[in-house]
Amino acid sequence: MNTSFKKVLLAVVCSSTLLFTACGGDDNNHQFIQERTYISNAAYTQDSIQGAVIRVMSYKMPNVADQKAEATAMVFYPSTPRPADGWRVVVWEHGTVGIGDECAPSVNTLNPRFKTMAESLLAEGYVIVAPDYEGLGSKGIHPYLHLESAAQSAIYAVRALKDHLGSQMNGAWMSVGQSQGGHASLGTAEFANQDPNYKGAVAAAPASSLGYIISEIAPEAIARLEMGEAYGMVPKGTARNVYAELMAYAAYVAVGIKAYEPNFNYHDIFQEASQATVMEAEGSNGENGKCLGDLMASFQADIDQFTQTTGKAVMEYPGLTANFQDNPIIKQFLAINQPATKKLDKPIMVIQGEADTAVPADVTTALVENLRTMGTVVDYQLVPLAGHTQAIVERNAELVRFIKTNMPAQ
Repeated sequence: MNTSFKKVLLAVVCSSTLLFTACGGDDNNHQFIQERTYISNAAYTQDSIQGAVIRVMSYKMPNVADQKAEATAMVFYPSTPRPADGWRVVVWEHGTVGIGDECAPSVNTLNPRFKTMAESLLAEGYVIVAPDYEGLGSKGIHPYLHLESAAQSAIYAVRALKDHLGSQMNGAWMSVGQSQGGHASLGTAEFANQDPNYKGAVAAAPASSLGYIISEIAPEAIARLEMGEAYGMVPKGTARNVYAELMAYAAYVAVGIKAYEPNFNYHDIFQEASQATVMEAEGSNGENGKCLGDLMASFQADIDQFTQTTGKAVMEYPGLTANFQDNPIIKQFLAINQPATKKLDKPIMVIQGEADTAVPADVTTALVENLRTMGTVVDYQLVPLAGHTQAIVERNAELVRFIKTNMPAQ
């Protein structure tokens, strides 16, 4: 065993001894609530990051039904020495995985794109908290793309870690997320706006304007992709894959609404031919539905069958009803869960790929312009030729620099 590896191993073991026996401490600068939110923590065994300790923390948070619920989050501890004034925390808010419990990040291997960022932040000495979100990996239906729920998942995870570690934490924290997580990170910035310990947000390809994307942008974009396929300029199946992804998102939204509107009949907003596939998002009880890859595959197969048997175009697939946005529950959902509608007092970085087909660049650019108009300071990183998941990887160095600038690790 070489000397450098021994030092890393010793640092991890020593940190673990402190972390796993911590039971609170001085909490005088905890301004939010008196009730403890921390429940317990256990080992994470699905994957690893060299030189880091990973635990799965259980904690309490308010859910969308305005009740206390249990939630889970992974916590990544660096092997670097803990700063004398305590660790700073970066909250990672993940992209769409599904709404079934088996889709939760804490029961799966780590996403390679997340690993890239995590290794960079851990090397700088940050603790990373990665919430599964309400209802993912814990009891209840996951309210997909519910802005406040996602924010509370992050805010209460940080509170729980403070309850657990006490003075080992500095108190300062920031949020980072991609896609669904970008939406969540902007929501966290909104709901933590008055917290002096909260220092800012990074949002990559933040989900927004879903109704507008599906009804206005997608039809033209998918038609262009189909034309490109016909002329050999775009790989076969691209249009179908893009539409299948959007349909999966729409299905998760519809099922997720049942977390707080249990009598909502999502069949009202989907045409009959697609309803059986939509039901696969929910499963038998909202907790055992298909994860994103499998649900997309189901929609791809259904779209293929439709186009092959009818000879019609991809966008003619009978998915959402033409007037789905007129449904009062959907109309309310789209209104209250649109991110970046308020001035944010903390600095924001937005990362967006120009070639993103899930969250189009024009939509994110408009979101950034709206934030700036309200007086929010935004560092906008528009990445040429990058797709939906690629942009945040290409701007990893800028992301880390933004966090270090606004919340130095030491």
